[in-house]
Amino acid sequence: MPQATYHFPRGFLWGTATASHQVEGNNTNNQWWMWEQTGHTDGTSGLACDWWGGRWREDFDRAAETGQNAHRFSVEWSRIQPTPDTWDEDALERYRAMLRGLRERGMTPMVTLHHFTDPMWFYEMDGWEHDDAPMLFEKFVRKVVEALKEYCSLWCTVNEPNVYTLSGYVAGLFPTKRHGLNVAKRVLANLLLGHAAAYHAIHEIQKEAQVGYALHYRPMVANNKWSPLDRLMRNIQYNGINMAFPSAISAGVMKSPMGNVRIPEAKGTQDYLGLNYYSVDTIAFDITRPQELFGKRYYPDDSDFSGTKFIANIPDGIFDTIKWATRTYPNLPLYITENGVEDADDKMRPRYIAQHIHQVWRAVNFNFPVKGYFHWSLVDNFEWERGWTQRFGLWGVDVETQKRIKRPSVDLYAEICKENGLSSEMVQKYCPEVFEKLFPV
Repeated sequence: MPQATYHFPRGFLWGTATASHQVEGNNTNNQWWMWEQTGHTDGTSGLACDWWGGRWREDFDRAAETGQNAHRFSVEWSRIQPTPDTWDEDALERYRAMLRGLRERGMTPMVTLHHFTDPMWFYEMDGWEHDDAPMLFEKFVRKVVEALKEYCSLWCTVNEPNVYTLSGYVAGLFPTKRHGLNVAKRVLANLLLGHAAAYHAIHEIQKEAQVGYALHYRPMVANNKWSPLDRLMRNIQYNGINMAFPSAISAGVMKSPMGNVRIPEAKGTQDYLGLNYYSVDTIAFDITRPQELFGKRYYPDDSDFSGTKFIANIPDGIFDTIKWATRTYPNLPLYITENGVEDADDKMRPRYIAQHIHQVWRAVNFNFPVKGYFHWSLVDNFEWERGWTQRFGLWGVDVETQKRIKRPSVDLYAEICKENGLSSEMVQKYCPEVFEKLFPV
C-alpha cells in the first residue's frame, strides 16, 4: 500500500466559512427574516446557531482546537445600520469581540460585508435595484472597516452576487419584489458598482487591505457534445451564471445574456478572487424551460450524490475552476472561500473533503496561486430557502437544544489542517473507498 502525503505551502490558510444570518439567530430586521415569516422557506432561522448569544466562542474554540488557522464570517448590515440614519455601536463591538476572539486563537479572519441579507429599510426602497444602492453600501462599508480594521485586513465585499441575483430576481427563491431578466441585469450592475466603491473605500481606509469578492463558479458541460443546441445552451447558461462579475472586473464591461453594460469603475477592483465551488452541471436543450433560457441543468444518474441529491461529488471540477481563474487572472491570489456538501449522516463528506483537497493540492502543485481553503461549514446552519433540511456542518447542531454533535469529518479535517496536507493514512482511515483514486499504485 503506497504511503505519501500531499503537502501544502507554509502559511496556507485552513478554515471554515459561515454567514451572519445563518448562524447568529434572531436577525429580525432583514429581508430574509421577513421572507421566512411569510412562509417562503422550509422553516425559520429562529435562534440559528445562537452566535449572537455568544456561542461563537465555543465554536471558535472547536475550530482552533482542531487545527484551523482561519475563519471566514460575515457581518450583518441590518444590525449595524438598523435604520438609514442610525448606527448600532453595540453591534460593531460584538463583531470586534468576534475578531479579537479569532486573533486570540491564532486564526486569520476574512470578513464578508454582504452575504445575501439586506436591512428592511434598504429592501423597502427596492434594494439593489435602486440607483442609490452602491452609495449606501459604500457608506456601510466605510463604517464597518473603520470599526474593525484593527483586527482584519482580508475583506470580501460581496458573496456570490450571481446567486443573489439569479435566485431572487429570476428564480424567485430569494426575497425580492420584482422578477425578470431586465431587473436582474440592473441589480447585477449595481452590485458591481457597490463592490467597486467598497474596494476603493477600503483601500482608502486601510492601505494594507486585501479586497476581493466570492464568486459562485459553476463549471458546465454539454449533455451531448455533438449537439449544437446542447452546446449553445451550455454556453448561454455558463455565461449567464458565471461571467458577469469576472468580465466587468477584467475589462470594465459586464457581459450577460441580457446584454452588456459598461462599468469602467469595476475594472481591476480585486486583490484576490474567492471561489465558491460545489459541483458541475450537465446542460441539455429543453424547450419546456423558457424561464431557464431553455437549458436543463442536471447531474448524471450515476453521480455520487449527497443525501438529498442537491450536490454531486465531482472533485475534478474544483481543479478546473482554479485553472479557469488562473488563466483569467494570471498571478492573482486565489482562495477557496466555500467548498462542502450537505450530508447529515457524514458518509459522503469524508471522501468529498479528501478528493476536493487533493484536487486543490494538484492546482498548488501546478504553481496556481491558491492561498487558502475554507470548508462550508463549521456548524450546521440555516440554508436559506432550504432551511434546516440540509446539514453542511462539520459539527452538527440540534436546533432545539443547541447541542453540537461531532461528526467523523471533524477529525479528518483536523488532521489535514494540522499536517498542512493530506496523507495516505488519513484517506485509509476515513474514506478507504477512494484510496486507490488518490494514491494509485
